[in-house]
Amino acid sequence: MNLPYGYLITLVPIAICTAFALATPVRPRVLAMLGFRLGVALNELPFMPLAWLLAATLLALAQGDLTSPVIAGAAVVTMAGLGLVAWRGRQALPAVQRAMGTVPVSRRLPYGRILFRPFLRRRRSVERVPDLRYGPAGRRNLLDLYRHRSRPAAAPVLIHLHGGGYTGGRKNTQALPLLYRLAGQGWVCVSANYRLRPEATFQDHLVDAKKVIAWVREHGRAYGADPDRIFLAGSSAGAHMAALAALTPNVPAFQPGFEQVDTSVTAVIGLGGYYGPYYDADSRTSPLAHVRPDAPPFFLAHGDRDTVAPVEDARRFADRLREVSAQPVIYAELPGGQHAFDLFHSLRFEAVINAIDAFATHVLPSRADTSTS
Repeated sequence: MNLPYGYLITLVPIAICTAFALATPVRPRVLAMLGFRLGVALNELPFMPLAWLLAATLLALAQGDLTSPVIAGAAVVTMAGLGLVAWRGRQALPAVQRAMGTVPVSRRLPYGRILFRPFLRRRRSVERVPDLRYGPAGRRNLLDLYRHRSRPAAAPVLIHLHGGGYTGGRKNTQALPLLYRLAGQGWVCVSANYRLRPEATFQDHLVDAKKVIAWVREHGRAYGADPDRIFLAGSSAGAHMAALAALTPNVPAFQPGFEQVDTSVTAVIGLGGYYGPYYDADSRTSPLAHVRPDAPPFFLAHGDRDTVAPVEDARRFADRLREVSAQPVIYAELPGGQHAFDLFHSLRFEAVINAIDAFATHVLPSRADTSTS
């Protein structure tokens, strides 16, 4: 039997990535990380490989190359798996609507962008101002600023801190669909680098997060921002840092040299966050240890199949916030969601962005409220 090698070059990689997207192993760690890396993009973007595989299958059938029932069966199973991945992504919208309760969430999703331009994250209406310095630590203390080209004044602010386990990552790579969506609606958005391990310590990371807030307080108005309406967001380790910074406002030990700056924030957004202790440090390095009655409102979104930052930790953190905080706590658990779901224009992340938009509208104080406070 002559094997259709050309067809197999298409089928086999897609089948492997589909399998990892559907069920990423948790152990051993090497296999878990490999499965995560191979499956993460397909888990968010199943339509492109599905279309590619369907076209390759039709071509192989037309040429009479697809004669093996085993290979044909593998193709059918893979396409069914991709359909299941897409269905799971579609369940994110009802999941965030349930999490938001009575707060309405838009059902409109940008299907054209999701299907045909999932990697294209920029918008013509948004201007990016790159590499603004907020501290002395070279490129690790740089931030990018996003704003509408119409230069709106007194705009609410979103600060985003990237993930990477405190050892990697950089600005201008994560949650960009969110930054561009909000900037296109008149927000000022900031994406910041910060110092990384092993040179940096836990306190260095937290100090940098607060320096970004202080920079917005001091310089934000020059870029059209309202420094009294700051949302602090983060992905993975960035969500850990955002939660800690928001729960420890105005603590002098975390603000050396700028102790008098108000580092409180309006609300917090955590995307696939880790909320446990910092590496081998004690429990005080976990956001759980700093939950307080006057905590700001929180919006947390987490995949129920996250193999990097376990979903159980996110549930525990959300439950603790609800027990103690007097402010709204929204926890949306995303069916089929893996880690790093915020990289692309996908069904899942666009639904989360709709919910963040509704959350912001619900908790955001008006300009009049902040000017009289």
